[in-house]
Amino acid sequence: MHIVVCNMEFSFLDNNKIVPVVVIKNIEDTLPILNGLYDGGIKVAEITFRTSSAGEAIRLACNKMPNMIIGAGTVINREQCKKAIECGAKFIVSPGFSYGAYKVCVEREIPYIPGVATPTEVILAKELGLSVLKFFPASVYGGVNALKAISSVFPDIKFLPTGGIDENNMTEYLALPCVKAIGGSFMFREGIENIASISRKAVELAKQEG
Repeated sequence: MHIVVCNMEFSFLDNNKIVPVVVIKNIEDTLPILNGLYDGGIKVAEITFRTSSAGEAIRLACNKMPNMIIGAGTVINREQCKKAIECGAKFIVSPGFSYGAYKVCVEREIPYIPGVATPTEVILAKELGLSVLKFFPASVYGGVNALKAISSVFPDIKFLPTGGIDENNMTEYLALPCVKAIGGSFMFREGIENIASISRKAVELAKQEG
């Protein structure tokens, strides 16, 4: 494998500590969902490639919600990555590491956040110049305690823990110096009409650790 080393810009997470993991099943739900997030104070969203509507939803979101930073999640190969970026995605997130997606992001100068769960995976990502990694699934792989242990040997790496995180434990993660932001889908559990209120409470909790 030819290694392409890069330095990516992740400053968009400096003031956005919550990255919602958005699954769009019906394209008509895209704007109501994103408006709910935005009204609740969340200005960034990761629309996942778990459904056939993902590309269209990203394009619609980027066109209609210019004040939000829209990324693509669950990207597992080069083809999905290219499609996501062509639709307007400003960052790419993977559940694991995809060299194909990584290389596309390097070529297009798009931030890439791959999923990791072990020190070996962190080392491999670090050797490619990546400095922000998704810790996934966080709750399964030891949660806060695991991040404390891993970060002790990788002090220059920041993490976006995702998986099993909600308003009941998000501040435990955000209190860790190694955590750049947290990801989750808990703001959608009570339907579209309650996204704004749940998001607003989460943003307030995040500010307490800011």
